[in-house]
Amino acid sequence: MDIIITCKEKITPKHTGKHAPYEYVKYEITERNRDNQCYVCLYEIPPGKAGYPYHYHTANTEVFYIISGTGVVETPDGTKDIAAGNVIVCPPNAKGAHKIINTSDTQVLTYLDCDTANSPDVVFYPTSGKIGALVSDEGNMFFEESSKVDYYKGE
Repeated sequence: MDIIITCKEKITPKHTGKHAPYEYVKYEITERNRDNQCYVCLYEIPPGKAGYPYHYHTANTEVFYIISGTGVVETPDGTKDIAAGNVIVCPPNAKGAHKIINTSDTQVLTYLDCDTANSPDVVFYPTSGKIGALVSDEGNMFFEESSKVDYYKGE
């Protein structure tokens, strides 16, 4: 991989808005694959929206730098206000659970997201009871925790 010097105007954005409370515009700076140890993106979250559901990773640290706008980050210790200049570091465990929400009625919340890129990564979604298996170059799979089976089932 070569050194990357870029800006959002040079990147084709990806827009996701399939679910009412969640929407974002993502500018992917590095690709998520086995060759990268760090995954870097710019995100723009519209007013009143969140980028992702409340979750935590077991193999990756996530770091967010708030560039502009205001919002809150939900954590295991409650909701905390965030604004331009804040840095949020979410460790890879239940204490690092988080959800970033834009609380503004008019301003876009923009942040830089820098994550370690260890694969595979297991992601827990405490609110919905889901588990995600994120595997670079192979796709993501999501399951409900209630579908747990015994280790030897079917063997």
